Amino acid sequence: MTPRNTKEITILYAEDDREDQMLVREALEESRLLNPIDCVGDGEELMDYLLHRGEYARLPDNYRPGIILLDLNMPRMDGREALSQLKSHTELRRIPVCVLTTSDADEDIVKSYNLGVSGYIRKPVTFDSMVEIVQTLGKYYFEIVELPN
Repeated sequence: MTPRNTKEITILYAEDDREDQMLVREALEESRLLNPIDCVGDGEELMDYLLHRGEYARLPDNYRPGIILLDLNMPRMDGREALSQLKSHTELRRIPVCVLTTSDADEDIVKSYNLGVSGYIRKPVTFDSMVEIVQTLGKYYFEIVELPN
């Protein structure tokens, strides 16, 4: 991983399924979004990335992704626990988090919003639907709203 220019808005995708990671990367390309995307495989790696620990220790101190896409069902530390940890951390809680998961359980939706997610999206079943979602997220987060530094 190469430290990035802090002016770029990086997407951080926490997802254990490599095929889903690839699908989102391809959807970004198809959508012509040029934002860099980094992927982590579980909640522990997500927190290491955000807190610059372990293999992420060389990231600049002020470096943060602009948005996090978060799967809930991951090994070691799932997305629910990672969400709880990052939203309780003073320096991380401002990062917008969109849950992108297969779960449609009411309790997951309610708990996610109670913990402060910006949106809850069920993973689509087709590539075209994923491209539409990525285009919409890109327009909203990178053209319309102002993100915190």
